[in-house]
Amino acid sequence: MYTVMPIFGTRPEAIKMAPVVAALEESQQLRTVVTVTGQHREMLDQVNDLFGITPDHDLNILQHGQTLSGIMTRTMEGLENLFSHEKPDAVLVQGDTTTSTAAAIAAFYHGIPVVHMEAGLRSGDLLSPFPEEANRKMTSQITRLHLAPTSTSRANLLAEGINSADIVVTGNTVIDALLATVDKQLPFTDHRLEELAAGGRRTLLVTTHRRENQGDAMRGVGRALARITDAEPDLMIVLPVHRNPVVREAVLPWVDGKPNVLVTEPLAYGEFTRLLSIADVVLTDSGGVQEEAPSLGKPVLVMRENTERPEAVDAGTVLVIGTDENRIIKEVVRLLHDEVHFSGMANAVNPYGDGKGAARSVAAIEELLGVGTRIAEFTGG
Repeated sequence: MYTVMPIFGTRPEAIKMAPVVAALEESQQLRTVVTVTGQHREMLDQVNDLFGITPDHDLNILQHGQTLSGIMTRTMEGLENLFSHEKPDAVLVQGDTTTSTAAAIAAFYHGIPVVHMEAGLRSGDLLSPFPEEANRKMTSQITRLHLAPTSTSRANLLAEGINSADIVVTGNTVIDALLATVDKQLPFTDHRLEELAAGGRRTLLVTTHRRENQGDAMRGVGRALARITDAEPDLMIVLPVHRNPVVREAVLPWVDGKPNVLVTEPLAYGEFTRLLSIADVVLTDSGGVQEEAPSLGKPVLVMRENTERPEAVDAGTVLVIGTDENRIIKEVVRLLHDEVHFSGMANAVNPYGDGKGAARSVAAIEELLGVGTRIAEFTGG
């Protein structure tokens, strides 16, 4: 029996990895050794609990004020002895975090084949998003099996000289996780959100945390939200605020005391998906939310200068607007009052997956290890 070691350390990784871990554990040909780094802690543990994942190993690298270099170093050092002990036949990493790149490099140094989930995303700007774009490109150079979420991602890899035989288009497993979780309609722990869900008030969901937006751009986001609350008193803005104090100091002073702004702590994944399902418009700089919201028919305004997820932009459900304060206000207000524009973006187009990404991923891993064959690829997007 061949050993596959999924390695992840952040909440977004855990969400997208969870369906694949479940599918790996059902395989009759593979032994699964789940390893977490703990780059995030509380948020990572919440996702693992939701999906019933009990890690076999936990490197627990989290430190106060941790740097990217520190995450990289502690992850690689922690995996050094673990690889020698477990002797995995393949290492599975996800996405573009420092955890995923560090794990991929460590595996490469040990001669272990790297399988990269969500391979091939590109913004075209090495510094945006930072450091994710560079992480993605570095991981691709040492990956043996590229699990591309869409045909666009496959094309990006082919353009960089990756062998087509090493690429499988799986669909993004975030859709597998999202659809399964939304169906559960998990309760909110914050009674204010339950009241909002029951009342049916128009809702703008806002998430912001990107490194490249921190500082003046994020303060501009805060000012924009304050102006929107004054102009749209019937609108409720829900802001699950990131724990990073830099984010809080930039945004919260502008909305403090506003009666139609509901600030919460970061929500557990199950609660966040339910909030996403009741929101009318989503304003975000997140990568994952750009994939999740269109699957629920939610118009998404992206506060970034570019995106490595162009499929929903092409489909018309996502609009990249940058961080200019006046542009943010203009686009939010337009969606609230222009019914034709809103309907055009709210069409439930799903270019990212069909809920079968995990099955395709595991079949491809089994073929890599010589114990199975691939199944039909995802053709959407």
